[in-house]
Amino acid sequence: MRVIAGTYRGRRLRGPQGSLIRPTSDRVREALFSILGNRLPSGRVLDLYAGTGAIGIEAISRGAAHVTCVESEIEALKLLRQNMLDCGIGHHITVYAHTVKQFLNRPEQWEGPYDIVFADPPYALVHDLESLLTQTVTERLLTVDSWLVVEHAEKTLLPVSLGSAAYVRRYRYGDTALSLYSSSGTASR
Repeated sequence: MRVIAGTYRGRRLRGPQGSLIRPTSDRVREALFSILGNRLPSGRVLDLYAGTGAIGIEAISRGAAHVTCVESEIEALKLLRQNMLDCGIGHHITVYAHTVKQFLNRPEQWEGPYDIVFADPPYALVHDLESLLTQTVTERLLTVDSWLVVEHAEKTLLPVSLGSAAYVRRYRYGDTALSLYSSSGTASR
């Protein structure tokens, strides 16, 4: 894995050895940042199920002001922290060693509201994430015009809203899909 574009372009990122962690593929990561386009510079990003930190590091590389990563797996946390150290960007990223449920149930810890929320849960847990987000996606988590992007299996259909965020569009990449939601109900660029 490498950082695709921006300040840290070409930097090698450490990846998992086993199949316990499923990092977002380079193809899907590149597509995600193409979708986000000019929304990223100076934005605040929340990366749920952050894994190796590739999404957060890519966001910082492309100009995000700050990224909050939430991850609970010990091996993933080690990789995330090592990747941050290797890129020298620790001051731009806050890591919470919590489950997503723990993090979302503690709004006093949020460094939001966030301009972009990205969630890449284990595919088997995507419906658990739906109920968590439906309960917690509010004005305290999202800005007036935030985007929420959920990575999931292509065959999985997500609801038309997640809390205060309305479904806008679905992007398909092989057996992976990205579902885009907007707190304003539209995907204005």
